[in-house]
Amino acid sequence: MTVVIAAGDTGDSASLPARQRWRIARQSLLIGLRAAPGGYAALAALALLAGGAAPVAAWLMKLLIDRLAAGTPGAVPVLLLALGAALTGGAVLVIGEVSMYLGARVQRAVTLRVQSGLSLRVNRLIGLRYFEEPAHQDRLRLASQAADITPNEVVMFGLEVLRQTVAVAGFAGTLMTIWPPIGLLLLAALVPAYLGQRATARRHAAAAQTISPVQRRQYYYRSLLTERHAAKEVRLFGLGALFHGRMIEALTRGVDVELSVQRRAALIQSLLALLNGVVGGVGVGVVAWRAAAGGATVGDVGLFVAAVAAMQSAIGGLLLSLGRVQAGLLLMRHYTAVMEAADDLTDGTRPAAPLTRGIELRDVWFRYTPDGPWVLRGVDLTIPAGQAIGVVGLNGAGKTTLVKLLCRLYDPERGAILWDGVDIRDLSAETLRRRISATFQDFVTYDLTVRENIGVGALEHLDDAGRVRSAAELGGLAEAVDHLPRRYDTMVSLSFLGAGDDRGVMLSGGQLQRLAIARSVLRDDADLLILDEPSAGLDAVAEHHVHRTLAARRAGRTSLLVSHRLGALRDADLIVVLDAGRITERGTHDELMSLDGGRYASLFRLQATTYQDARVPRPGDVVIVGPAPAGGA
Repeated sequence: MTVVIAAGDTGDSASLPARQRWRIARQSLLIGLRAAPGGYAALAALALLAGGAAPVAAWLMKLLIDRLAAGTPGAVPVLLLALGAALTGGAVLVIGEVSMYLGARVQRAVTLRVQSGLSLRVNRLIGLRYFEEPAHQDRLRLASQAADITPNEVVMFGLEVLRQTVAVAGFAGTLMTIWPPIGLLLLAALVPAYLGQRATARRHAAAAQTISPVQRRQYYYRSLLTERHAAKEVRLFGLGALFHGRMIEALTRGVDVELSVQRRAALIQSLLALLNGVVGGVGVGVVAWRAAAGGATVGDVGLFVAAVAAMQSAIGGLLLSLGRVQAGLLLMRHYTAVMEAADDLTDGTRPAAPLTRGIELRDVWFRYTPDGPWVLRGVDLTIPAGQAIGVVGLNGAGKTTLVKLLCRLYDPERGAILWDGVDIRDLSAETLRRRISATFQDFVTYDLTVRENIGVGALEHLDDAGRVRSAAELGGLAEAVDHLPRRYDTMVSLSFLGAGDDRGVMLSGGQLQRLAIARSVLRDDADLLILDEPSAGLDAVAEHHVHRTLAARRAGRTSLLVSHRLGALRDADLIVVLDAGRITERGTHDELMSLDGGRYASLFRLQATTYQDARVPRPGDVVIVGPAPAGGA
């Protein structure tokens, strides 16, 4: 069965058709049993023992009380009965402790299996759509939350049913011998208890879905207050009180939802407890009256009290477990939806061949949502193999979206992108991306070593120190790395280090950008090199070095350069100007500069004038010149 998750559809988690509920329960059961079959088999055996031992212990206590009440106890029979009751009761306690240990082990096994499966499934998604829409982020959070708990709870519920069925059967037989109508009373009390637990479970599931986006906001504002990335601006602009207030507001909204559910649950549980008390009280009163009249023994009264309490506890425990399972199943639908979701992009089957002729965009139209504005409108562009193409445009013109489409992170809504004449939708995404290397505008810095941060650009060269250093040199980072505490084995993070550990550093923004450039050039066999604002965070010296080395690197290679700094594109074979998603100008630098009223020429002259008109600093001005030192600026 394939489920396509539409944008904004996270499902109605407060209700679930019976057939779907049973299907999800079956899937959860199989997940749990496959994760830890031996552990669950052992727990099943212990459940049978525990279920049978409890009625036996109660019956032995009845016999002991009757013998003592009769006035002719006999030392040996009394001792044997007391010892038997004690050993049986002790066995129940030991079984409980062993079951808790085994339960923790199988829970870890289930968590490992389901989280691994969830991560692998998400990693197999070809495109970005699921990662860039909040509704899918909520669904993924709920899926992870449910997957951690529900499969184990479903199996444990089955084991609990097994244990309590044996125990209830034993106690029920005992009660029927003492006062048969009590069984009917307990069954009658079971109906409202089941309905109450079911209603509570549905409210818990609905609350979890309501709270999920609120929790994301709460975590976001908390990260702004507690993590490094925002610490400077929070303090400079005095944002602490603002973000603290918003965090508390989100936290309060979530707590209010939870408390509302808990209030209703407490009311329901109180009424059920009162009902159970009435049923138990009636039964005990009747049996005590019979004992006073000689129709029952003192042991019968004790056994009856113990049996009623045990049965009510067993039934209550089962209903509580059932409530948790029902709530889990309502959330587990998010896990099954993620695991069964169709890819947002359909993968091709043809391997991408080395680029020999070029890449062609034919009448490409794209928007992020079906009812959203067009980001690209009828784009026609040819990127000949071996040539460098520059892309210019103001913010929001569609430059980064164009990069995403070339990497096949999205597909055009209309038109096609051809790789040597083959629609890239027909190509295997994995083989296509192996032929592309990129430095994205929103590049990632991993909490890894310098070597690993560069090496992930071409995993086959991760341990090749020579290639990694060459890439660092091309990115203009090698000199800075040589001054780090452990050079290429220095952690580019302080997140995982203990107090006083000097193995990690925080690089400056420009150094991090050079690290990303080094990562992209490590894949030296790529047919297409994409550089999206590669020098946005670089100082003048570093920018000059990077552009000079990358220009040499690009010679004879196919490349796409996106930059607001137009001087960096002067040597491109072709420059195109994007404006509101359309290509409005194209040509070499000289050709575009010769256009009267051209957008490119206007922007270039504006930038040149800005540099030429920069005033000479006056006494008292603060001027900071030079690259940031390694370790931050």
